[in-house]
Amino acid sequence: MMVVSDTSPICYLVLIDEIDLLQKLYGRVIIPQAVYMELTAVGSPMKVQAWMAQHPRWIEVQSLVGEPDVELSQLDAGECAAIALAEQMRANLVILDERAARKVAMGRGLKVIGLLGILGASAERGLVNFPMTIDRLRQTNFWASPQLIKLLLERYSDNG
Repeated sequence: MMVVSDTSPICYLVLIDEIDLLQKLYGRVIIPQAVYMELTAVGSPMKVQAWMAQHPRWIEVQSLVGEPDVELSQLDAGECAAIALAEQMRANLVILDERAARKVAMGRGLKVIGLLGILGASAERGLVNFPMTIDRLRQTNFWASPQLIKLLLERYSDNG
């Protein structure tokens, strides 16, 4: 399975000590150079910068061929590059959290999952205790609607 990720899902998985879920679910994950730059930038959390400095081999950094098209310019650099790379590589899945990026990617025929979807899939496989993982996620600046979190907690409260 070929999977491309944007910045924020990787960032939050590192912050809550669940980054290995990506490898367990997908084997390898490809990130565009722009995402690598965002994850290693001075403004990125130190824990994320440290993890990226010695990231495992299952995270692969790839460069885009050419420039993304104009429609993607409305998105931030990481989202734009992740969608463009997913298209170029004919990825099976692109990991995005921002609503606008998800909408653009789905409109372009890409299959999309976000951080909460990854955590849900992991709970279904018994890889995480979903409520405990959400508690750790709430200690970061991650935002999702309270209604969505409540629905997911009800769905996955017996998993993990």
